[in-house]
Amino acid sequence: MAELDTLAAVLHHARQRLAGAGVADADLDARLLVEHFSGTSRTDAISDPTRKIDPTVARALEEALARRIGGEPVHRILGFREFYGLRLSLSQGTLEPRPDTETLVEAVLPFVRDTVVRRGKCSILDLGTGTGAVALALLASEPGATATGVDISDDALATATRNARDLGLSARFWAKKSDWYEKISGRYHVIVSNPPYIPGRDIQTLQKEVRDFDPHRALDGGDDGLDAYRAIADGVSLHLEEEGRVAVEIGSTQKQDVASLFWLAGLHLVEAHRDLAGNDRVLVFVQR
Repeated sequence: MAELDTLAAVLHHARQRLAGAGVADADLDARLLVEHFSGTSRTDAISDPTRKIDPTVARALEEALARRIGGEPVHRILGFREFYGLRLSLSQGTLEPRPDTETLVEAVLPFVRDTVVRRGKCSILDLGTGTGAVALALLASEPGATATGVDISDDALATATRNARDLGLSARFWAKKSDWYEKISGRYHVIVSNPPYIPGRDIQTLQKEVRDFDPHRALDGGDDGLDAYRAIADGVSLHLEEEGRVAVEIGSTQKQDVASLFWLAGLHLVEAHRDLAGNDRVLVFVQR
């Protein structure tokens, strides 16, 4: 490691290691790992490339590179991911929030804001909250909103609670352990969810970064991928305020199936949103 004693040398080494192993986005992942373990920035790499790097940093980086080459996602190694401008801690019990899910935030945020204007408040129920990503992004964007994040995983609830605290949102966010609506009472203006929607038989076909590191409980939607939507739709009548909204993230081929399930539960599809890749991603419903 003696030769890896400057920022430029460490960055070059990291890029070569990842690219040589065939890691996608090797340049980006190398930069993220180097910045994290060395405590530097992109500006430092340009303005101060000869900055000395401590040998302990180089060793820690080498271990991180080995983990990335082994398939572990870069943000799992870092322990956090940015989502809707928020830095969210990750844990073994949480799905890594991804940019596609920001579509869910964008889909309901106008209604959340309008509800605060009209009613002076907006209560949100986030089913399967994980890191708290969706709920916390909405709370950060609308100070008049409150949210309850529901999950069956103790680890996920602890992580969501930590994220709320770190973001200064603890006063408006409550974590609740429940199997969907099982231990939920009361009604909410907005119900949101990014539920597990991958058919169980397809889990093993996923990229290893997802298959081996995201919790299967947060991925597996049952035999047809629709089990969670059935549970969500079945409880809406007891937990949605009059004229409220339900918004769910879906798999790119599930629009018709999910819309049909919610129709049978007395809900009407009012909006469909696509992600940045142009795939169907979020459906918004109201009660008929």
